[in-house]
Amino acid sequence: MAMLTLRFDLRTPPFATTSPAAQYAACLDMCEWADERGFTSAVISEHHGIDDGYLPAPLVLAGAILGRTRRLMVNVAAVLVPLHDPVRLAEQVAVLDLASGGRFSMVAGMGYRPEEFDMAGVDYRSRARLLEEHLDVMRRAWTGEPFEWQGRTCLVTPAPATRPHPPVLVGGSTEQAARRAARLRLPFMPAIGDPALAETYREACAEEGFQEGWVLLPAGPGFVHVTEDPERDWERIAPFALHEATTYAQWQTPGQRSQVHTEATTADELRKSGVYAVVTPDECVEMASAMGPGGNLLFHPLMGGMPPALGWESLELLAAKVLPRLG
Repeated sequence: MAMLTLRFDLRTPPFATTSPAAQYAACLDMCEWADERGFTSAVISEHHGIDDGYLPAPLVLAGAILGRTRRLMVNVAAVLVPLHDPVRLAEQVAVLDLASGGRFSMVAGMGYRPEEFDMAGVDYRSRARLLEEHLDVMRRAWTGEPFEWQGRTCLVTPAPATRPHPPVLVGGSTEQAARRAARLRLPFMPAIGDPALAETYREACAEEGFQEGWVLLPAGPGFVHVTEDPERDWERIAPFALHEATTYAQWQTPGQRSQVHTEATTADELRKSGVYAVVTPDECVEMASAMGPGGNLLFHPLMGGMPPALGWESLELLAAKVLPRLG
């Protein structure tokens, strides 16, 4: 059976008919609902200074989700590591690990929007160096032993329960990112399902003598919505999908790639891109079967500011007519 994943970034653009408070409440309710129905994980993201309210504090939301659930894993993909104080970040992740029984994980992202670095007072050109430096600090912090950083003694207690540390994967969409992950001796989760990146990572792991390395490639649509009437629901979803797609496209920098990136500028082009799958229950079952046990059905029920009622319609239909057939 394919894995089942919820995704949230909690945007509320000006044209949305909902509110940030309603979206956050729905997110928590949906995660609790998914936890009770065997979903594998919830994935949340981080961006700053976005006028549609894109989630700026994913670790806080992760704690809220973990508190409402008992089995659901929560992954932040990605934490923009250079924007954070690494000692404080290590403390927060340790607490999440302890409080959740090891259900928290993160993808370490470098960041790619200069505006966010300006807002944080961090040199954009130093982001690669800062990513590696901060990850090193965090891993030393998670030992629970004192260590020196920037001329001062640091101690993070309590140490996380997960040893040697909570799961951290390295993100990115370039060959440099793949090689960086191997050099850091961490798993690699690229932002796009490009087999060439996986091969670059494996080759780099062999060069580094890192036998434990593994890569998680995204596959399939970045959005799945289940409905008895795809034509009707696409008309309802299209404005939100177009908002998401066009804003991501505006943020892209040279070399930056993403599984949800598309050059589409109209609703028709967007639907043909395959990034957004609005499908019947039968089509969803076929999609899951084609993916096999290593696949991942990704549901983004509040995508782009979609009203919660629309997201709930899809989830309830999924539970009634798809999940019983997945085995």
